[in-house]
Amino acid sequence: AAPLARAAGPSRGPTNMRSVARRAARTVQAAAHGRAALRFSSTGPTSSTTHFGFREVPEDDKKAMVGGVFHSVADRYDLMNDFMSGTLHRLWKDEFVSMLGPVESPDPSDPVRYLDMAGGTGDISFRIAEALRSRSGKPVAAEIVVSDINPSMLGVGEQRARSKGLLDGRGLPAMSFVEADAEALPFESDTFDSYTIAFGIRNVTHVDRALAEAFRVLRPGGRFMCLEFSRVRNPVLAAAYDAYSFNVIPAVGQAVTGDRDSYQYLVESIRQFPNQEAFKGMIEDAGFVSARSRDMTFGVVAIHSGFKPMED
Repeated sequence: AAPLARAAGPSRGPTNMRSVARRAARTVQAAAHGRAALRFSSTGPTSSTTHFGFREVPEDDKKAMVGGVFHSVADRYDLMNDFMSGTLHRLWKDEFVSMLGPVESPDPSDPVRYLDMAGGTGDISFRIAEALRSRSGKPVAAEIVVSDINPSMLGVGEQRARSKGLLDGRGLPAMSFVEADAEALPFESDTFDSYTIAFGIRNVTHVDRALAEAFRVLRPGGRFMCLEFSRVRNPVLAAAYDAYSFNVIPAVGQAVTGDRDSYQYLVESIRQFPNQEAFKGMIEDAGFVSARSRDMTFGVVAIHSGFKPMED
């Protein structure tokens, strides 16, 4: 946690931060009315529509629209995340996998199984694999399944895995890539010991269905972990973060990649996702126990965790 706090940079004096807050409030005022109308609430979107950023769209259309965003950015996904987080995503992911604490099975015939959902380009899976790497080159009693609904993202991930030598099997867990929808997984129930999803769950159409599927495919005692953009709790810092998000990220996306719209959607999708407490409630509603969340970088992101109860 300490490196993350240092990476956030030096603090500013209260006078400067109030000035930033006033500018930020003016920046996002135009979007505020649309955002308030679509934000998660007790009523939420209607049964036939959902949000795509700040837009309300037919539920049946969202999956293809999100797919278009990630087809567009697949080859530049790391660059996108660097823009979105100021390169902090690399530290957040390191901490996320450190908290997971990957282990292998003492029984090679019953390996520990990891499912990394929305894991297309492999950032989390590769960290898990490296944490499990056997320095002696002996087989590792663990398996990693990288799954994503987007074939472009999976293609980038598989190519990266080959280039890193993570598929040669020497002293590494077995790794496979599976195209799948988080809301309707093709895996049998009680299959995995760990389900991770990083910066992906806010893009599914029905978050509750994705959580239900995570619960189903985990073995009793299995762990659900999610890394996702969240809510900055301090109102002054939140206003400054809004100003950066809405003014800087889409503009840089346009200048560097020629794709402003994808970055605009990603900024808006963060504001549509439930806050830390609301998402914790959703995790519990899905059946998980010992649910908790941990803020990083003032709440810009949070790590959420829960366990599938052991059978009686």
